[in-house]
Parts: sequence; C-alpha cells; structure tokens
Amino acid sequence: MADREVRVLLGGGAFFEAPRWHDGSWWVSDFYRHQVSRVGPDGSEELVVEVEQQPSGLGWLPDGSLVVGSMKDHRLLRWDGGRLSTLADLSAHCGGLLNDFVIDDGGHIFVGDFGMDLMGGGEFGTASLKRVDPDGTVAVVARDLYFPNGSVITPDGATLIVGETFGNRYTAFDLAPDGALTGRRVWAEFGPLPSGTSEEISGQLVLGPDGCTLDAEGHLWAADAIGNRVVRVAPGGAVVDEIVTPDGLGLYACMLGGEDGRTLLMCAAPDYFEHRRAQAREAVLFTTEVDVPHAGRP
Repeated sequence: MADREVRVLLGGGAFFEAPRWHDGSWWVSDFYRHQVSRVGPDGSEELVVEVEQQPSGLGWLPDGSLVVGSMKDHRLLRWDGGRLSTLADLSAHCGGLLNDFVIDDGGHIFVGDFGMDLMGGGEFGTASLKRVDPDGTVAVVARDLYFPNGSVITPDGATLIVGETFGNRYTAFDLAPDGALTGRRVWAEFGPLPSGTSEEISGQLVLGPDGCTLDAEGHLWAADAIGNRVVRVAPGGAVVDEIVTPDGLGLYACMLGGEDGRTLLMCAAPDYFEHRRAQAREAVLFTTEVDVPHAGRP
C-alpha cells in the first residue's frame, strides 16, 4: 500500500457525508449540524443551505440546480440558489432513513434507504433502490438490497454501481438513457452474503461499502464503514490500496476531485451514532493525493 501524506482540510464538523467536487469547490452535507456547505481548497467553509430533517446525498440536475437528500422525512429537495422546494417525497418506498444517491446525465436520480431503524437498533430489513425522474416521478427499480449506499455511474453512462453496506458487495446494473435498469449482477464481493439479525449480520461483514468514487482505471475508492479506512477496490473485489487517518478515526465517505481529479477527500468521525455526534464537533475532512484521477458520476 502506498505511503501518502494525509492532511486535515477542515475540522469542527458533527458528521460529514456525501462529499462532491463541483465548480472548483468541495461540497458536503453535515448530518447533525443540518447543513450543506461549500468548502474551498484552502479549507474555508461557507453555508449553502440548511436542511432541518438531516441532509445526506448531493447532486446537480442538468439545469444546474442542487438536489439534497432529506433523510428523516424521506424527501429529495431542490435548491435553486434562493429557494428550497420538494422535488419528490419517497416516504411510501422507504423502510428507513433516506440515503445517498447519484444522478445520471439525463437527470434521473437513483437513491437508496437504510431499510431499517439503524440508530434505534431495529431488526434488519432489505431496502429498495428508487429512481426519481426530473419531474419528481418516483419508481422502485430494484429490491432486496442490503443497505444501498454510495453509488457511481461509469463515464459512458451505461453502468450504475451500488454499494451494499450490509451485503459485503457492490452490485451493478446496465443503465439505459431513459433510466431503466437491467442486467443486475455482483460487481465486487468481499465475503458471503450475511444472514440473521442486525447484530449477527454486523459480525459477518468483511468490508462495509459506504460513500465511494470511481477513478479512470475503473476502480472504486470506497469508505469502509466497519474498518476505519478508505480502500481502492478493483472489479471483482480485490482491495489494491488502503488509506487510514493519522488518529484512526472512522471513515464514512470519500470523493475524488481537485483541479486534476487526483485529490481524495475523506469524511471522518469517531463514529456515526446520532446521540454521540449531534452535540460534538469532532468530524474532520481529510485530503490526500492519488495517482489515478476521477471518472464518471458523481
């Protein structure tokens, strides 16, 4: 594994998630400060918009408007730079908090949910992947996913890859221009598919895919939610590189960006539990440099 310098870009967060590189800046959600921020390459932070019901996924529609996932009320919100409005309400299709998403070239949004009451210790349940069209229409396009989480779309727009945090795997689909998904298959496998209760499943995880980003060699950089690391994953599931923070914090999302696409931003915190993170300000954004630049979406 490469020996890299890992630097602090910004501290003082509650729980950073869904990092993106857009228009020369980093963009991040902070769950428990209830805000979306723009972070400059120099570490300066600017509040973009407040989302009371906990922001998560971020992305941009073809018209340039920002979409934000509102976790606790299961809505996708649209921010036009001055007004926040509801693009879609997904409550009827969620078994847990709304989760991360990715947007394709045509403005189709693919979003998952927890499938369970993670913070409350609820029993495990699989979840669906929803597609939200630019007009707000919602359709369930895949079922029986084990906590669908960070997702990417390949540069040709033809493949959607979804991380299953409780499934020891990434799952891929063929993606059509109209947003239709076919050809479901395992893209990377880290261990057997877990079974049993939530507690039993947690003990069977080899790697817990969380927020992720695709590079130009077709590998994924992915946060390992159970391993306090970010890993580079080859198709099939081989881990070919890994990064940890100097103080061993948990790592929950990452994104390639910067002017040349080779800066890897990592979202770190001691843990993700709301009762511990809501009042603390211990979350950190770290950066490091990698060899292969960003590709695809987000």
